Amino acid sequence: MCTVVHSDDRRLRRVEPQWDVAVIGAGPGGLAAAHAAASAGARTIVLERAEHPRYKTCGGGLIGTSLAVAAPLIAVPARDTVAAVTFTENGRRAFTRRSPGRPVLTMVRRDDFDFAWYGAALAAGAEVRQHAQVRALDQDAGAATVTLADGETITARVVIGADGSAGISSRHVGVTFDQQDLGLEVEVAATDADRAAYRGRVLLDWGPVPGSYGWVFPKDDELTVGVIMEKGRGAETKKYLADFLNRLGLADRRVVRDSGHLTRCRRADAPLRRGRVLVVGDAAGLLEPWTREGISYALRSGTWAGEVAARAQNPAELAEYDQRVARELAPEMAAGRRLLRVFARHPRLLHTVFATPMGWRLFESFCRGELSLAALVGRAPIRTAVNLLGGRAQAVGGPARSVGGRAQA
Repeated sequence: MCTVVHSDDRRLRRVEPQWDVAVIGAGPGGLAAAHAAASAGARTIVLERAEHPRYKTCGGGLIGTSLAVAAPLIAVPARDTVAAVTFTENGRRAFTRRSPGRPVLTMVRRDDFDFAWYGAALAAGAEVRQHAQVRALDQDAGAATVTLADGETITARVVIGADGSAGISSRHVGVTFDQQDLGLEVEVAATDADRAAYRGRVLLDWGPVPGSYGWVFPKDDELTVGVIMEKGRGAETKKYLADFLNRLGLADRRVVRDSGHLTRCRRADAPLRRGRVLVVGDAAGLLEPWTREGISYALRSGTWAGEVAARAQNPAELAEYDQRVARELAPEMAAGRRLLRVFARHPRLLHTVFATPMGWRLFESFCRGELSLAALVGRAPIRTAVNLLGGRAQAVGGPARSVGGRAQA
């Protein structure tokens, strides 16, 4: 909170906040926000509870939209580039499609990727304080105050929350969610045969429960193997992962890391800010509901929040951030919800569509960032098919109905 002190002549004066922008969390969203704010000349501090480089549960697949934000600012630490995708339906009806030209996905490990953004934020002039656990967040008319575990307080004109959907900033803003999913993931040491089999190729499996799926992502000497399913099906999720590993002949590989995480997707009418506090990425519940891709949402929302926060002199000016998200991300999420409904009801039909030349071209275009889901669903033939197969969508901005599992690519 903004502190009031007595001056020597006993008149009251207001102490300016220590920082223009304070960012809670140093993942891609928080560091993109810090980079944008510091690049615009704002006094910027990032508060991270861990220490970079640190592991983060994540498939680590970068689509073209993520690369468009990241590539001009960092050296993307690619572990592989993907030009082939194998699709299966719960282990059956396998087929592989290849893109002989440009890759469709870039694979990164999140410790590498986040560490590259950490360096970029520092180079832009931000201060990154690690081992800084946030315990409380408050605000008044003049500033927002972050209280750390050791009792230290940090004051800033604007706080950007990037500490995840269960973080303190999300609770402070009052973000509400209409989807929650459990993702289980293992990083396994790849044998020479594994590396040869999966180099330049990912595997996507449509799972046994509506809305669920599994993946194998190559990371040079490791494979990331994971599954996602709606929250409340823990036993089924664990069985799916075990069956998946067994089916692929990977159950006996050395496990480098084993983790689980909950992903949460925001309600369409959930707030994105409260007073001087904005939330981005997972803290705002910003991810695409069908593919569960979240990195591009974190990078874009973080960048916009940093730009807006750097120039805003009062909370009312932060509304520009809400408007940008509503204009550019909300339509994508609405389209993803509609496609998820179709996928949950008709997984075999979509599996068949991906096997067609047109279906593969659309998948390539989406992965490369050339075609948004909103533009895809907006095409007349596809819009008609989605309406028939998945039910008509509610108006953008209204409450959205949860269908089942969602996760992050």
